[in-house]
Amino acid sequence: MSNPHRPGEPQDAGEERDGKEQPSPVGRLAATVERLRREVQAAQAEADGRALIELAKGILVERLGCGPSQAARQLAELTEQAGVTPLEFAVEVINQAARDRLSEVTTAFLAITGREDATEPPADGSLAVRLRTAESAALAANDAQAVADSLLEHALTPIGAEAVAIWALGADGSLTLAGSAGFSAAEAARWRYVPPGVVTVARHGLGERTGQWIGSLSETGLPSIGRHHHPDGGRAAVPAGTGGRIHGVLEIVWPTPLAAQPPQIVRQVEALAELCAHTLETYAPNHPDEDWRPGILPDVAELMELADGLHDPALVLVPHLDATGDLVDFRIHHVNSRFLDPAGRPRGVVNGALLLETYPMAAGESELFEQVERVYATGEAFRARRMRLTALVEDVPLAAVADINISRHGRSVLLIWRMEDETARLASLLQHAQRLGRIGGFEENLVTGEITWNGQLYSLYGTPSVSGPVPLEDLPAHAHPDDAVGIGRFLRTLLHHRRPASAAFRLQRPDGVTRHIRVVAEPVLDSDGRLSVVRGAYQDISAHHWTEVALAATRDQLAHSEQQASERDRLTLQLQHAIMPPAQAPLEAPGLRVAVRYRPAETQHLVGGDWYDAVVLPSGLVLLCVGDVAGHGIEAATSMVVLRNALRGLAVTGAGPGQLLSWLNMVAHHLTGSITATAVCGLYDPDRHTLRWARAGHLPPVLVRPGEATPLPLIKGLLLGAVPEATYEEHELQLAVDDTLLMYTDGLIERRDRSLEESLAQLLTAARTVPPTLDQQLDRLLTHSRSDTDDDTCLVGIRVA
Repeated sequence: MSNPHRPGEPQDAGEERDGKEQPSPVGRLAATVERLRREVQAAQAEADGRALIELAKGILVERLGCGPSQAARQLAELTEQAGVTPLEFAVEVINQAARDRLSEVTTAFLAITGREDATEPPADGSLAVRLRTAESAALAANDAQAVADSLLEHALTPIGAEAVAIWALGADGSLTLAGSAGFSAAEAARWRYVPPGVVTVARHGLGERTGQWIGSLSETGLPSIGRHHHPDGGRAAVPAGTGGRIHGVLEIVWPTPLAAQPPQIVRQVEALAELCAHTLETYAPNHPDEDWRPGILPDVAELMELADGLHDPALVLVPHLDATGDLVDFRIHHVNSRFLDPAGRPRGVVNGALLLETYPMAAGESELFEQVERVYATGEAFRARRMRLTALVEDVPLAAVADINISRHGRSVLLIWRMEDETARLASLLQHAQRLGRIGGFEENLVTGEITWNGQLYSLYGTPSVSGPVPLEDLPAHAHPDDAVGIGRFLRTLLHHRRPASAAFRLQRPDGVTRHIRVVAEPVLDSDGRLSVVRGAYQDISAHHWTEVALAATRDQLAHSEQQASERDRLTLQLQHAIMPPAQAPLEAPGLRVAVRYRPAETQHLVGGDWYDAVVLPSGLVLLCVGDVAGHGIEAATSMVVLRNALRGLAVTGAGPGQLLSWLNMVAHHLTGSITATAVCGLYDPDRHTLRWARAGHLPPVLVRPGEATPLPLIKGLLLGAVPEATYEEHELQLAVDDTLLMYTDGLIERRDRSLEESLAQLLTAARTVPPTLDQQLDRLLTHSRSDTDDDTCLVGIRVA
């Protein structure tokens, strides 16, 4: 068959030749590379599997006491009996023998699920096989990059992760990308070094023992490797440490948001982080600024020499691990020559002992051990001022206070503490107290004539220290002449009677300033009972003196003000009682019984402007009114007198209650300094038994008939004095024999904790009970009043006979 391809034209890779698609040279090369990659992976998997099988054979040799060939036959027979693959059975043998973190993870996971994880497993892809394969590859790898590749392939891809980063923690707190898998080469290059103090997801993982598990990276806003490719993916950053020391962080990336993981997955990741720590122990990062030499760690001997050169007490601590490799304590490997023990124990007792055995309280109140453990784990130095150190000697706690400095040097920890000098601290406190209290101390030796002053006393006297102290006998020469008698009495008591004494005087300083001083001194006798030394102190009490003067003047002024206020209240009360006595003789009117009650405020300064009036007009009508002027005191009382007398004068005109209130509003607004008041005004006609009434912002009267009590309608009417002119609506009420009308001010019912409607309802309930006489009814209402505002009260009762 002829070839349709024309000479000189390129032939496409996808063209068919002889009825078959012929691959291009590039396609053949890609297929070859892919085949070789699969063969390398298979070889690596086979090598890892052989390593695990050989390890299982070694365990059988040790356990059975047989040779290698017999162990191989025994392994094959047991595998056939168990019905599993040789690799799976080898891993089971290793788990039974190791009982380490990996076997614990596998056992716990299988106990929960009831089966091995089968999420896209390979033929031998059980959880135990995956973890042991990852462990074998990690231990066989010579760098962190190979560990990252193995972890991603064998352990992380089956749980949905698609990238992993292994970070090495530097001594300065920096992070170096020791190995990664699943990221592009450019992304790994960008994140090869993270300086100290830069907050990333990996650095957050160092802060918690269990690490950080993040559902979505975008929610945190933290930078991290691969964040642009997986912005919404989940993250896990788990510290990688062994023997109590953190060497780095294992960071795992998921492509999608991560839900809360079961404890088994969390423990699996922690076990993988521990595998990474073994590789990071000897990892030497290629620091961008320093020439780090692989495998060189600070020697303990060099740290001991450093501690011996310090001027403060220092301890060199080395980690103390248990049989399983866990950090349980620190051994005090060395103490320097300046070491001071809080309990006073010699260096030989402390040197070589365990930290918690020597200072058991370090794990309690001071948290010292926790800080040492944290510094050893993270490498971050710790400093604290005034930390409490407690040692137990024969079960007796002996405490001291010290400034602490803890730092890690290689595999050791340097602990420096500076014990606080209690004597110096107390002296400093005393000096500050004297300065703040303006106190100066002195001591005068009467035998040798030597006088000692402190610096504060020179400051009080206003003299330089070179001028020398002033003897007690010369004290009158520096004091005000009027204080000579008091100073003489002080010196006689102190020097002749040999008793402690004190005196207050005015010190006249060389700069012309006069200060008020109090001096206190005591005599000191020798063995023969003779006066030898006088000790004492001067205190500047000028501020206290002038405060006392100001307080005395204030007290005098306050007493004068109280006297004036009392006199003012007394005059106000007398004025009010002269116009409206608390009890008044009943008003005699044809066919009408009128009784009034006035209850003044209990507190005199709250005397208010409540008023009432009941008078028979020349026309034969009866004027009935109550009112309340806003405010208290003499202004309210005088305003009440003006309104009450004005209403009496206006009522003789014969005008109705609405017109009377309109005129009274003009009086309140224009003639009395714009006061405001409320009032109820009524005119009773004895012939017709009718009451015409109007209200100005006041509570309406209450009508009491046998078995019922109801308030009158709330007719319109603005309070008095609010506007220049106002009109007031009138209402007429037809009364019957034995009807009772109650007019009152708000002091009868008002309460702070209840609304006006609730208080009015209580009044209506009390008013339904009608005693035989009107006076008894008013007295009963005042007795059962629940008002708590301490306001004065007016109550007018009208009963039709």
